[in-house]
Amino acid sequence: MADHEASKINHDNHLLLDQPLLRLPYELLRKNFRSAHYSFEKDSTFVKNLLKDTATGSLNGKTSPEDVVKNLDVMLARMRGMKRKLSTYADEETRLYKQVDARVAHLRELSDVHTVEDVKYEAWSRKRLDRLLVDYLLRHGYNSSAVALADERDMRDLVDINTFVAMSKIRKSLENRSVQEALAWCSENKKALRNMNSNLEFMLRCQQFIEMLRAGTPANCTAAIAHAKRFIVPFNDTYREQVESVAGLLAYRPGTTLEPYQSLYSQDRWTKLADIFVEAHNKLLGLPSFPLLHIALSSGLSALKTPACHSSQTTSSSPSHHTSLTTSVCPICSTELNDLARHVPYAHHSKSHVEHDLLLLPNGRVYGKARLEEYADKAGLPKGQVKDLVTGESFSTDDLKKVFIT
Repeated sequence: MADHEASKINHDNHLLLDQPLLRLPYELLRKNFRSAHYSFEKDSTFVKNLLKDTATGSLNGKTSPEDVVKNLDVMLARMRGMKRKLSTYADEETRLYKQVDARVAHLRELSDVHTVEDVKYEAWSRKRLDRLLVDYLLRHGYNSSAVALADERDMRDLVDINTFVAMSKIRKSLENRSVQEALAWCSENKKALRNMNSNLEFMLRCQQFIEMLRAGTPANCTAAIAHAKRFIVPFNDTYREQVESVAGLLAYRPGTTLEPYQSLYSQDRWTKLADIFVEAHNKLLGLPSFPLLHIALSSGLSALKTPACHSSQTTSSSPSHHTSLTTSVCPICSTELNDLARHVPYAHHSKSHVEHDLLLLPNGRVYGKARLEEYADKAGLPKGQVKDLVTGESFSTDDLKKVFIT
């Protein structure tokens, strides 16, 4: 009979893994509101100032009727443009609120389930696994597969396809040696990145400078100096050492072997820039750096792992071949999961479920004395003999050793 406490669901622990499920729509709603507010303030201020100037000029006789009509047309066009922008922001807000409703309903389903034995928990866990798989696929650039899985499971509102697809495009543009898309993203999130003390924009501006120098023509060198004065020098107080290193590139060509200039000219910097962008993007939106699937899998592995999981013994046939003592019964010791679980922490058990009077068999397996005796009796073994419950090997009780757990 299953232990009731072990099968009871700890809802708080489950929700720890699902924090990004609600956090991301909230962050996107904040960003959408800020953008709408900025756009409204910019356009309304322009219209108010133009209206005030037109009215003042008309009263003073400095503005002709034709200019008044022209200014009115400009104001109407600006207001129509503002209406279209606000409609777009409103549609995005509606979409995000729909996501929030769907995600809250999904989490509410879990609150109605209290044990892992409930059939509803299996269905809910299956849906969560599908969410984690979509998240994993999106983070690794398998966008088409992620969309197909989300559509097949009818869970578009539970996953963040648009966000990760946009991120993937910018990451690929950096890997293809273009900084324009990333700089546009920095411009949209300038204030938030500054509050995070992110060096992404600085690194992108430095890369632009490096690429100008890489071309090597006098015109490009002149443009690089102008670029540095405008975009790199302002970072001097924050990144003085890096600014000095980048400025030193003016004296060295791409073929140099002198550090740090050789590394600055390296094409590997594009991969580094892509990683810096992904890190800043995830931090800005409150997303974990690792796929949620890895976090969930690590938690599960840690819950099962014990010090015995990575112990090994040498087989008699080959001294160089090592095999786990518990491979056939422990998932952590399996070939597929052993390496993955090697660096996760051991399980913390507040309650012991180990059998009493443990005995160690010569083949390295451990069982409770009562269970060995019961199995030997059912198997009809002679007195003084026991049988391994898994392998079926028989051993004399004189060869068994008492096991003590400290």
